[in-house]
Amino acid sequence: MEKTIKKEPEKRSLGKELTGLVKANIRDYMMYIALIIIMVFFSWKTNGGFIQARNISNLINQAGYVAVLAIGMTLILILKHIDLSVGYVAGFCGAVAAILMTQAGLNEWVAIPIVLLLGLVIGLYQGVLVTRVGVPAFVTTLAGMFMFRGLLNLTLQKTGTIIVPNKGFNALSNGFIPDIPGLDLGFHLLTLLIGIVMVILTVTTQIKARKNRQKYNFKVTSTPVFICGLIFISAIILVIIWVLAKYSGLPWTAVIVAIVLLIYNHMLNKTRLGRYIYGIGGNDQAAELSGIDVKKVTLFAFCSMSVLAALAGILYTSRLQSATPTAGLGFELDAIASSYIGGTAVSGGIGKVTNTIIGALVIMSLTNGMNLMGVDISYQYVVKGVIFIIAVAFDVRTRSKGR
Repeated sequence: MEKTIKKEPEKRSLGKELTGLVKANIRDYMMYIALIIIMVFFSWKTNGGFIQARNISNLINQAGYVAVLAIGMTLILILKHIDLSVGYVAGFCGAVAAILMTQAGLNEWVAIPIVLLLGLVIGLYQGVLVTRVGVPAFVTTLAGMFMFRGLLNLTLQKTGTIIVPNKGFNALSNGFIPDIPGLDLGFHLLTLLIGIVMVILTVTTQIKARKNRQKYNFKVTSTPVFICGLIFISAIILVIIWVLAKYSGLPWTAVIVAIVLLIYNHMLNKTRLGRYIYGIGGNDQAAELSGIDVKKVTLFAFCSMSVLAALAGILYTSRLQSATPTAGLGFELDAIASSYIGGTAVSGGIGKVTNTIIGALVIMSLTNGMNLMGVDISYQYVVKGVIFIIAVAFDVRTRSKGR
């Protein structure tokens, strides 16, 4: 009997295994398939303009603030809460940063920590209302949306749009990492080296994870499929890195988002706090009975969300090189959509920040591509709404079938 079980995987063809793998993990793969389809479609409709180096850099800078917001929103949604205030919290914090630099005369590296601290205070205020006072998160953050929209307008009431002259601040969402000095190779060497390091880290991480699964007798894909997957992921990373290296290099926005992603991915997957977040999202009553302090974990999630909203506001203000009264409009919708498109379960308890980044790229690729095609903004909202409802409906249906 044992011999039969061991020989069965060998008899399966590679094609059948790949088909079975896609079917079994369709929820995880669908967002990648959607992103590829979107990129191929817009590349075709724009005669290759969508995948030009300049536009790829522009897309990364555009997606930066949404990606940062979506990472924080993923934690909130896993816990079965929601934060509707993040858009105007970002807009308000961006305006405060502009005022600190232009009117208070502070250096950008002093203003940025102050704004992040302001985000923490906002998160504490909203988190305490939810966890200690018992006001539902929907009501608390809806009220916050109105409040911070009003504060944004009051902050800029006298001055209107504030132009930010600080070069260091504006470089956060418009600049690129510098290359190794003294070299003129026709491409950005440091960016290429970073890409190679990313590939090495990705490969070693995947191999380590596979060995751990084998160690505990968990099911893994066959060696040929595993190798094909590593080659595919590595090829995508290297192609994007090479395109950027031939242009101006890696944008600082990508570096900032990558740092935030690494921190939160490690926290969710490698720490006790991450296990608590998933446990509370799965069943908060059972988590509380097992000794988890649900209120403290929830408070942390709201503080984290507001700090990331402040960072998103900094990135957006840096991107525009100015603070405007309309900053923050609809940011929360893009963040929520990115999380759900990235596979965060509507019922809570399930979600990955790495997949959320893909969801953010899907949303912003749609916006970027339609802008290149000259599609009216009204139709853009319709298209994004349709994509969003399809993604959530697909997730709900596939999860119900999985049960």
